[in-house]
Amino acid sequence: MMTGKKLIISALVLALVQIGFLSWIIAGRAAILRDGKQVLLRVEPIDPRDLLRGDYIMLSYDISRLPVKLIANIPAGKLTSDDTPIVVRLKQGADGYWGATTARFGQAPAPAVSDEVDIVGHVSEGWDFSAATTIAPDYGIERFYLPEGEGMAIQNDMRVRPFGVRVAIAADGAAQIKALMDGDKTLFEEPLY
Repeated sequence: MMTGKKLIISALVLALVQIGFLSWIIAGRAAILRDGKQVLLRVEPIDPRDLLRGDYIMLSYDISRLPVKLIANIPAGKLTSDDTPIVVRLKQGADGYWGATTARFGQAPAPAVSDEVDIVGHVSEGWDFSAATTIAPDYGIERFYLPEGEGMAIQNDMRVRPFGVRVAIAADGAAQIKALMDGDKTLFEEPLY
């Protein structure tokens, strides 16, 4: 049986481990936002609301629907496996928005050059590449939370004029939303912490 002193020390150690783990998660997200390469993606609206976290907008991008012919290494069985990672190489277009130039399952054969960036997404199981013309990767940047009451208004505005999302992408391809843009105007910016 543990004595009172040992119990208190154990509880403190457990609390420190939990705080350390949460700090590590927050610091990792902040590092991407601070140091990642920034790209601007054109968004398409989907209806908002989360009972626990409030208003949000669901985001879909031009890179959310990739033509299968863009993928350099289609799997041999022509079906994806569980949560297959896909690396999508982006390059900035003349309009300022970034778009996909190539895609590859696994890892990119060569690092992106200075005017390009690789974003890593995941493709759900079961895509049949012999039948599909496009696939839909998930990049982990498909939701953006807003202050209460802002979601529907922005969602409606997105249907009539172009919006974008400034995204920070780390060297390993992990992405975080940095800001929601209405044309050239920043509507909401994510804090580092």
